[in-house]
Amino acid sequence: MNVYEQQALNRRRTIYVMVGFITFLLFLGLGFDYLYLSAGAGVPVPIGTTIALVYGGGSSMYSYFNGDRAVLRSATATSAETALALAATEEERLRIRQFQNVVEEMSIAAGVPVPAAYIVPDPDPNAFATGRDPAHASIAVTEGLLRLLTRDELQGVVAHEMGHIRNYDIRVMTVVAALVGGIALISDSAMRAFRSGGTSGARSRSREKKGSAGVLIAVLLVVWVIAIVLAPIVARILATMVSRRREYLADATGAELTRNPLALAEALARIEASAGATKTIKQGTAHLCIADPLERTVNQKEGWLADLMATHPPMAKRIEALREMAYQLARS
Repeated sequence: MNVYEQQALNRRRTIYVMVGFITFLLFLGLGFDYLYLSAGAGVPVPIGTTIALVYGGGSSMYSYFNGDRAVLRSATATSAETALALAATEEERLRIRQFQNVVEEMSIAAGVPVPAAYIVPDPDPNAFATGRDPAHASIAVTEGLLRLLTRDELQGVVAHEMGHIRNYDIRVMTVVAALVGGIALISDSAMRAFRSGGTSGARSRSREKKGSAGVLIAVLLVVWVIAIVLAPIVARILATMVSRRREYLADATGAELTRNPLALAEALARIEASAGATKTIKQGTAHLCIADPLERTVNQKEGWLADLMATHPPMAKRIEALREMAYQLARS
């Protein structure tokens, strides 16, 4: 798959994610009307369905146009210009200027507009890219990353993030990050309504009606409750599915842009060796980062469970692939 096919695929996936999110909320809204409000028995307006449609559509559009700002705010990121003005030492200012220069260099190499540069106040080394397209993109790195890496290694990390931008990974990943929180909120609200006894009308109707109608109501109730309970888990799985495989492609793109796969391999090795989690990165945006900010052991494993739950492929596998690229490049 070439870069243009990857871009087209990511555009389609963004639409699929947004449509799926709205459809899921419509299902919850319909269930709310039928089971909670006893729709059709004195409730002329489908309140839950209407709210779900408005909220789902609004959330999808907001996540598309403003999801990157929400991600940057959640990570307490500040613009490189602001960080430069607030830097306490000349060494800090030099690191920030170097980061800005590297972002400009890699944007030229990738053939995309220069992304906005951000600094995350966290001592753990990490980085992520966000935005809806290359013209509206940002790259954020932690203070720990700037202190840890050499210039070549920093260039490799920025090139990796530039790969996410050029391939339009940032669009689908940012939309998913914004919608995951919305799904969790809706699920929590629906569960509280269920616990308050709001479905008692549906349960009583299922007992009153005999035969297939009563069974259908009972089945719908069970399916609705299962959907509510599993919604946050499904959202997390969706986040892992859109990020795990993309990391290999972004690594390859970073190596292509720098012509120095070993620099990115060494950067990943340094990041992996650094102990601790990136505390400023929340769980809903963990899949955006170059390395898992939550330090979950499942990311170091392979197999169906890792494919289902891990946000990142094993770091050792990524480093091995980059070193193999360097070997092939040296031979050629």
